[in-house]
Amino acid sequence: MDILKQYLPLCWLRNNPLELPRSVYFFKQNLLFYFVSEYFMQANMTDDPFESFVEVSIETFLTLLFIGVMLFFNRTLYAYVQVTTAIIFCANIIGVFVVPVLIWLTISEEPLSYYFLSLLLFWDYAVVTHIIRQVLSVNIIASLVLALFYFTATYFGAFALGQLL
Repeated sequence: MDILKQYLPLCWLRNNPLELPRSVYFFKQNLLFYFVSEYFMQANMTDDPFESFVEVSIETFLTLLFIGVMLFFNRTLYAYVQVTTAIIFCANIIGVFVVPVLIWLTISEEPLSYYFLSLLLFWDYAVVTHIIRQVLSVNIIASLVLALFYFTATYFGAFALGQLL
């Protein structure tokens, strides 16, 4: 529970992921929760559970790969567990809010649900930008571009590769 309290301020754009504790167990727990919640959201959008499983598997792999490559080129690969845990943990926290909004959106298609979803996606983008900025020690423009590249590579890359398979 203590580690949860240490990672939680990242969701509010506080703390530096490099200063957080390294826990492989916490990383695995977050990765499992991330996979299950992403699968739930993907399965909600498609009718094929196998296709959803493949796309979420690809997305998870691309997420882990992108973070690893980014840290490798920055020569901070030693912080892979902390940074990956930080990004996935924040995605999980935001995902807890996204799931009910997606259900609301699916049921009612009310414009307010689209606004809430957009706000939550912007929050996710801001958190990833903050983490990249802290880890790579780059300016805000560079971190915004890298975060955009991260989302493009992971989500659209997973969709594109899923369509090819």
